[in-house]
Amino acid sequence: MQVDPRGQRFAAALTSVVLIVALVTQSWVPLAAQTLVFAIAVLLGLRFSPYGLIFKVLVRPRIAPPRELEAQAPPRFAQGVGLVFALAGTVGSVLGITWLGIGATALALAAAFLNAAFGFCLGCETYLLLRRITVKSHSDREVPA
Repeated sequence: MQVDPRGQRFAAALTSVVLIVALVTQSWVPLAAQTLVFAIAVLLGLRFSPYGLIFKVLVRPRIAPPRELEAQAPPRFAQGVGLVFALAGTVGSVLGITWLGIGATALALAAAFLNAAFGFCLGCETYLLLRRITVKSHSDREVPA
């Protein structure tokens, strides 16, 4: 499946706002909500993500068609990475482990902001790097006939 990269940047912008609210208010509630958004995207796919649905209904009809689409796998992997950090931040906040709550949330915010502001998806780049490494390591193991 292919996705509109503008939708990913839109989702990253909303994610950034939610994570900023979580950090400023020191509340685990918006962080838990963001964790759920990440989980939906990972488990059900980007088209069912709440932010993806908002983009599809409210934004996409008002803008020109995308010049290009991208594969869903890298941004879905990035959502999984976001899920791990948001979950760690939520657990840290709920359990009163302040350094974990703030640290994990700040790292998730940094990655989301990079995508929202500059179109640089850190999780996507990590996915592609891991794919190159695993493909190369598998091809290195092949024995010529």
